[in-house]
Amino acid sequence: MLSLIDNAYAAVTSPLEGNSYSLFFMLLIFILIFYFVLFRPQQKKDKEHKKLMESISPGDEVMTNSGFLGRVSKITENGYVLLQLNNKTEVFIKKDFIVSSLPKGTLEVL
Repeated sequence: MLSLIDNAYAAVTSPLEGNSYSLFFMLLIFILIFYFVLFRPQQKKDKEHKKLMESISPGDEVMTNSGFLGRVSKITENGYVLLQLNNKTEVFIKKDFIVSSLPKGTLEVL
């Protein structure tokens, strides 16, 4: 009976034998998945937003992330935009808050 216990103890304490490179390859696969699923699309989105910020000029019709639709009246050097919402209302917003540019003639009420 004692020999069975010794054999069982030896089986439990023996180190697991396996390929040490498999852990490395699995980690590499996870890193690649995270890159292509999370990081790359976000970088692409940031690049498109930066391109939009550079292309904005006075007279463009834009939409902000808060839902304002308006025409760009003036752009300051420090990154602010004077947005004309209608004939009477103008607001200053940061240029970064502009989400998209609208086609010309979208805002007929101005």
